[in-house]
Amino acid sequence: MAKSIRSKWKRKCRAIKRERYAVKELARLKKMLGVKDEDKITENEVMESDQVILFDAGDLKKKKKQVKPTPEDPEDVEMSSDDEKIEVEGESGQKRTFSSKTLKDENGQYPVWLHKRKIAKMNKSTTKKIKKRSKKRRR
Repeated sequence: MAKSIRSKWKRKCRAIKRERYAVKELARLKKMLGVKDEDKITENEVMESDQVILFDAGDLKKKKKQVKPTPEDPEDVEMSSDDEKIEVEGESGQKRTFSSKTLKDENGQYPVWLHKRKIAKMNKSTTKKIKKRSKKRRR
């Protein structure tokens, strides 16, 4: 399939577009990394640095198998309990502590990264528990 004249033309146009966007993307990456064009001395060095290195997944797996795994730190192995407080540094540099069980901070607010559906789901389960407790007390 995909051997029609139209699909060949579309493929050709996409290839041209890919080349054009590669130049823009490379310029954007250089800007993000802070690489200046003035630092380059010769065109050969520029050509070498402009190339993008592609990795093959099979090669990466082989290299990974060859590298011996280092023993893990005991800090990574520790598990957190439900009552433990989690400290998160915010964008403004402030540290906020969240309860790992309720995911609320000391002011009773949820973290920014927590989705609204998850919050609603948690609230729904807590209201069910409260209703069950109140029914038991009435009896």
